[in-house]
Amino acid sequence: MSVPASSASDVFSADGEALSYFIETYGCQMNVSDSEIVAAILEGAGFTRAPKLEEADVILSNTCAVRDNAEQRVLSRINYYGHVKGKSKLGRRPVVGVLGCMAERMKTQLLEENQAVDIVVGPDSYRDLPALVGLIRGGHSPAAVSVQLSAEETYADVAPVRLSKDRPDAFVSIMRGCNNMCSFCIVPFTRGRERSRAVSSVVDECRRLVEEQGVKEVVLLGQNVNSYHDKSSSSALTGIGDGAVLSSSYETAPGFGNTFKARGGDGVRFAELLHEVASAIPEARVRFTSPHPKDFPLPLLKLIADTPNICNSLHLPAQSGSTEVLARMRRNYTREAYLDLAAQVRATIPGVTISTDMISGFCGETEQDHEDTLSLMREVAYEQAFMFHYSKRDRTLAARDMDDDVPLDTKLRRLREVIDVFMATQTAANEAQVGTRHIVLVEGPSRRASTESRSLQGRTDCNRRVVFPEALVAPALADRLSADATSGRALSPAAAALIQQHGGNVQPGELFGDAVRDFWAEQGQGAGAEVRPGDFVAVDIIGCSGKTLIGLPVAHTSIGEFDRFRA
Repeated sequence: MSVPASSASDVFSADGEALSYFIETYGCQMNVSDSEIVAAILEGAGFTRAPKLEEADVILSNTCAVRDNAEQRVLSRINYYGHVKGKSKLGRRPVVGVLGCMAERMKTQLLEENQAVDIVVGPDSYRDLPALVGLIRGGHSPAAVSVQLSAEETYADVAPVRLSKDRPDAFVSIMRGCNNMCSFCIVPFTRGRERSRAVSSVVDECRRLVEEQGVKEVVLLGQNVNSYHDKSSSSALTGIGDGAVLSSSYETAPGFGNTFKARGGDGVRFAELLHEVASAIPEARVRFTSPHPKDFPLPLLKLIADTPNICNSLHLPAQSGSTEVLARMRRNYTREAYLDLAAQVRATIPGVTISTDMISGFCGETEQDHEDTLSLMREVAYEQAFMFHYSKRDRTLAARDMDDDVPLDTKLRRLREVIDVFMATQTAANEAQVGTRHIVLVEGPSRRASTESRSLQGRTDCNRRVVFPEALVAPALADRLSADATSGRALSPAAAALIQQHGGNVQPGELFGDAVRDFWAEQGQGAGAEVRPGDFVAVDIIGCSGKTLIGLPVAHTSIGEFDRFRA
């Protein structure tokens, strides 16, 4: 629809106060980033953020359409918005908006089927929100829809408002859309085709987040993040990388193909962008998600291995372990090519963790196909996985041309078996971490924390969750190493003694008790500087519980210092 600019001025309530908004976010990290863009647009127009949904003048739900159960959660929540609306006084009834992928997929259907909804806005139309709210508040329209997808990057000039400023990490969107057209996936229809931000815009935003807001980890986002291609900029490559030269030409991993024609021309591609971002913020971590496995050529892997602040954690979404199923999914690789890539990743990047996506019960999947998936999972031995049963999505090739012929009970049984295999390999991988030292970015108090048992949690650069006691530690790793007379990899005496005493089976309840605290102090550990959220801390791993590592903090450190002492 055409949105009149004059409507955007109606951002004040009847009593003259600025209208307030509240956003609920569902789905992927890109949606979190988009919600921060929405917040920036609204606050730039004069809106304020409400502390509670029930107090907001504008209630927004940023939605996911990848699976049916995600949409059902949103529809259930919309019913609650209607309840809030019904209890409000006539002049203070909130405007309810549905944003994002579900809005793009369902469009006016959301208005027709849900009386509580006033506004439907797709992912590329968030700039229209202030005007659309003005239309509804001013009585100019009973409902409003804006779902036009763009062929260009839409929000490069918008500085997102961080909605969780207490977290040490921040999301930075670098590209939008997807060209892969996998037969099961609705993303190309809800997010449009691929388009990338200018490299200078991305680097500047990352630098500002670190230098002005104290962010310690930047997560680069895109629906197909490693297919990034800024055609508006010229490549400045002069041979970056150790043992492999990055290239401005398009290159896939060996054995992987494309649904679309290979993209030629000059410009900055993902590896060069990653190098530029990492160089601009050397004492902050850099992660990225969500990639496609085809876009991991060897030079990119070597860059990750050679750059201390690029995290050694890669997402390689397989979707299936069967070549036949992969062909029906239009993934453009075989089981063998995927296994070769996973082996290359582990051989190139020391200590890397690999995560994946798996779909059970896709159209035509046989028991042998399912067994192929289980065997692939055992062979790769993923450290993290996101596992689901197949959910048919309208407009996709699978919905149009394939039979959803695997019964639901079979899908659920196969999914359970996939989860069981993953849990076994994850447990083994975590147990193997006992006796190692990691640099951990502290996120805040552990969920296990209590007044009697204070503990903190954080994540390694490999994205493993670590819980450790709250304590004073050495101001720098160099100070601790001098006191312990150890190398950078050797465990502290306290950690080594606890592993010997407990055989690597230290549990949180044992670790955070007074007896262990006393023992720890006797070992000379625990004097120095306080550990706070946002700090980098060297932590010795002395046990694991499920998917969580248990550790003892050794010293404050930095990415540069920890890398120097790693050898």
